Amino acid sequence: MATLASGAEGAPVGHALAPEHRDEIAAGLRERVGTLTTRVVEAMEAHHRWFRRLGAEDRSWITIVARAGIDNFLAWFADAGRAADPGTLFNAAPRSLTRKVSLHQTVDLVRTTINVVAEQIGGLVPPEDRPALELSITHFSREVAFATAEIYARAAELRGGWDERMEALIVDAIVRAEADDLVVSRASALGWNTRGPVCVIAGPRPDEPDLEGLRDAAASRELAVLASEQGGRIIVIIGGEQLMDAEAPVRAAQGLEGFFADGTIIVGPIVTGLPEATSSAQNALSASRVAHAWPEAPRVVSSLELLPERALAGHPVARRRLVDGIYRPLVDAGGELLTTAIGFLDNGRAVEPTARALFVHANTVRYRLRKVEEVTGMNPLDPRQAYVLHLGITLGRLVATAPR
Repeated sequence: MATLASGAEGAPVGHALAPEHRDEIAAGLRERVGTLTTRVVEAMEAHHRWFRRLGAEDRSWITIVARAGIDNFLAWFADAGRAADPGTLFNAAPRSLTRKVSLHQTVDLVRTTINVVAEQIGGLVPPEDRPALELSITHFSREVAFATAEIYARAAELRGGWDERMEALIVDAIVRAEADDLVVSRASALGWNTRGPVCVIAGPRPDEPDLEGLRDAAASRELAVLASEQGGRIIVIIGGEQLMDAEAPVRAAQGLEGFFADGTIIVGPIVTGLPEATSSAQNALSASRVAHAWPEAPRVVSSLELLPERALAGHPVARRRLVDGIYRPLVDAGGELLTTAIGFLDNGRAVEPTARALFVHANTVRYRLRKVEEVTGMNPLDPRQAYVLHLGITLGRLVATAPR
């Protein structure tokens, strides 16, 4: 930091005053420091509502800072050759004060202190000494402003680094199925305030991740977001009331796909809240590990769309989902739906051959296929969904006919 008491040519401010005279002025002002501090506090109360809303302890710390500022200035003014450090005046207050008093409010404090001191000294020093003293106040206040900005910048950097580490820990806990009330509390401290549905997105990590940009993009869509790098992936947890329908998470992920590298972006299923996000994360990561087996998949795809690949890879949850979502409903529905679905798949997904094999009319086959879709959510006429349907039935048969 440059010498605080230097003018345009590097000469000390107030150099026109003899050292003895500066000491005399400073000594006279020191006797009035208590009064000056009181006037500053009265001005803060009169002009700044935020100051009046502070608790007694925080108000006392601000009073100490104001007093330290006046003492610091007088010490510097008495020794024009000294390189004062106005940043030290903030050492009197705890670091936590920067989280309770914003930069804008601190500027109010500095400005009010300077104005009060400048007004009061008018009646405390002879008229011929006022210009030099006022110039000194101007130079010192400028350096106080720089010191204030530096302190808040450092606090923001520390807080940003802490926030990033905390966010990574929260995401890691959810991925590892260790979510609890502490995780929710930590997320709340980072600004997670939604009680709406939640889902997890997993996508390939770019060479230079822009998590801050991703957070801003999510926030612009009114989504709560937590994001972190996990190995070669970016894990994003989003939440919000707009995630009500099944397609909403995919649409949200499509709005964020520019923050991922090339490859498939997996969207986990919707869950009711952050503590349950572990389930969505496990589904998303399970699908992410096998996404390469379906290279024709859309850029952004639900983890449920990859149930076949996950089941073939040996994931028990995916197998249960296929059996419970396809085979059992067909069995429970009765009415030859299971037989028709199997016949349709075995006959190359052709209606007429299926009708002949089952000794029914083709319209009966079409009717039953529509019922199959109603029961399972899978359209037998769609190639991909027919594949899922076939695998679900096969897995169901394995379970149903397994020896006991």
